[in-house]
Amino acid sequence: MSQPLHRRTVLKCLVVAAASTAFGCHDDELPVEDGRMYFPQSVASGDPHALSVVLWTRGVDPERPDADIALTLVVARDAAFKHRVLEESGLLARAANDHTLQVKVTRLEPGTRYYYRFIVEKEGQRLGSPVGRTRTAPAYGANMPVRFAVANCQDFRGRYYNSWQRLLQLDEDLDFVLFIGDYIYESDSSDVPSPDPARVVRFSDPGSALPRDLGGGRGELVAQSLSNYRDLYRTYRSDPFLQQVHERYPFIVTWDDHEFSNDCWDAHATYTDGRTEEFEPERRRNAELAFFEYMPLDPDVGAGVIDPETLPRYPDTRLWRDFIFGKHLRLLVTDYRTYRPDHLIPEDAYPATVAVNAEALGSLGLTGAFAADTFAYVNIDEFPAQQAVLRGAYVQLAVAAGLTAEAASARAAALVKGPLALAYANPVLVAAAQPGAGPIDPAGKPRGIAFVHMGKQELFSSIGARNVVIKDTFDVYAAWRNIASNGEAQDALGKDQEAWLLGLLQEGASPQTWKVMASSVSMTSMIWDLRAKTDVEPPTVRNRYYFSVDQWDGFPDKRRSLLSALGGRTDGHALVVAGDIHAAFASVEEGVPVLTAPAISSSAVQEEAGAAVEAAGFPPGSAVYRYVVTEQAATFREGNPGIAFVDPNAHGFTVVAVGPEEVRAAYHYLPSSEVGVDYSARPEALAARFSRRDFRIRPGGTLDAA
Repeated sequence: MSQPLHRRTVLKCLVVAAASTAFGCHDDELPVEDGRMYFPQSVASGDPHALSVVLWTRGVDPERPDADIALTLVVARDAAFKHRVLEESGLLARAANDHTLQVKVTRLEPGTRYYYRFIVEKEGQRLGSPVGRTRTAPAYGANMPVRFAVANCQDFRGRYYNSWQRLLQLDEDLDFVLFIGDYIYESDSSDVPSPDPARVVRFSDPGSALPRDLGGGRGELVAQSLSNYRDLYRTYRSDPFLQQVHERYPFIVTWDDHEFSNDCWDAHATYTDGRTEEFEPERRRNAELAFFEYMPLDPDVGAGVIDPETLPRYPDTRLWRDFIFGKHLRLLVTDYRTYRPDHLIPEDAYPATVAVNAEALGSLGLTGAFAADTFAYVNIDEFPAQQAVLRGAYVQLAVAAGLTAEAASARAAALVKGPLALAYANPVLVAAAQPGAGPIDPAGKPRGIAFVHMGKQELFSSIGARNVVIKDTFDVYAAWRNIASNGEAQDALGKDQEAWLLGLLQEGASPQTWKVMASSVSMTSMIWDLRAKTDVEPPTVRNRYYFSVDQWDGFPDKRRSLLSALGGRTDGHALVVAGDIHAAFASVEEGVPVLTAPAISSSAVQEEAGAAVEAAGFPPGSAVYRYVVTEQAATFREGNPGIAFVDPNAHGFTVVAVGPEEVRAAYHYLPSSEVGVDYSARPEALAARFSRRDFRIRPGGTLDAA
């Protein structure tokens, strides 16, 4: 993050001259006593470089909770703090920043472990935070292996952080933890009952939160104000296992959607599926400020206190950055959410609207592939009786979905016109059975692809828009949009970020052996292929589907070009690590290995798919349910032969070891059913529930079981 920063406090006397020199040790110095109550979220470190690291805490005086609190930071080479390299007093944990404090410490030694703590002086006592330990990155040319854990998606509500507990049990010798999104979820616990009051999320100011109607009498509050987002971070960071992981390892963090809003793009939320306008720039800025307050991020400036309020926020945010770990690893941390365009299929797209007309199909050389009657369309303006019926049906459906009659009529006039697909229009006309407004004969009509051909059935829905999209027609539409927009429709990273990424992949730009791209969403293509499943009914459901086009499958041409650059510009020494989808995957995509870590605690993809399929009218016992839920892992592998491993019912993390000749990945996971079980007092039982799968990655995109 190359950003200007106005520092309110600058560190003095950052390091001692020699590693063996003790700094500021006095025999008459008062001992440091346990002051954990002043540091309710403990400590953390992050963004380690060879010569620097950022240290974090949140300091609060319980007797004066609204006041700033002065702290002293001590950094040493040993846990007893005998060999100190820094002792700086007068650092303020400011109430204006929710009492958080981040300090960038520089002029450190590469590849070195340091211990640190914050101290508050109170009534003649020196009260210390828990002791944290951190590690700087190896020197640029150091021939050293690098180990890190990949984690993501840690829903707190009614769930336990068994995965973090397991990582602590293993006591891995890690250089860092890479957390790639969904550190928090923006919702409270209104719709997630928890038998344990310690696993509940509540907002201190619920009146400033955003009510969300989940249908069926259900609802929840989602964060909107800065206070709401701060509440979430305070709550999540109250977990003792998460605190211990932060105390033990430096973190490198990026965000995905839930740090702001589910399935967001730019500053747009998607809760209402297009029924209302959800452009929320102030909400986005609130979410970003809370993130910057609670994450130990390095904004690429000199040493000192980092003021989160000075960091650029939407629309000027820059979170993407890179890290060098010795001779063998260049880590490229990307931001998928801030710059991406809208999902290619709008959630409020009228299913009948033709998205790729006959002329466009011809320009793509695909006229013959879509010659069937099901792709016929007409200019509905030439059929006024049928147009009136379709507009009336639209109004009826839109009002039932929650729009006012006036708003529904306005949308009907704007959308039910021009080229419309008969595959959607004719069934509506048949159902209406209005004299003089019957179905239209497809014979002799032009052919094209409408949103209904991509799976869009409802006026306002994520199904057929962000989720469960018919692959073959969507791919054509995506390619056409990419051409027609000169690439802007699939510009997921934004021009500046993509130029940065491709620049670092240029020959000679990054001499490190391996380039690892961190993406909050997966590049593994997740496909359900039901074309040959003769037991699936009705036959119109027998298609290939992308499970989610909120991830990289939603930008297939951009995905392909980036993977090509990753593999081609690195001589086969590249891989992608990702998260988001709440499942474990290991695959090779366009010659590039992709490792998707399971969620720490969020609902597994198999659970989510089951709920969606049932809601669509395919209950347990149906063929559709069997293929896409019960046998989901096999269906994913069949749909994408590049998948070497998938567990759609797992929670856990992945440990990656980067060496000169190969990369090794170890998946540690347990069944999703265990997320509601508290194993804090039963570590042996927890260890027995975990499984492990190991893989070896070699140059050229080879991914094998180890």
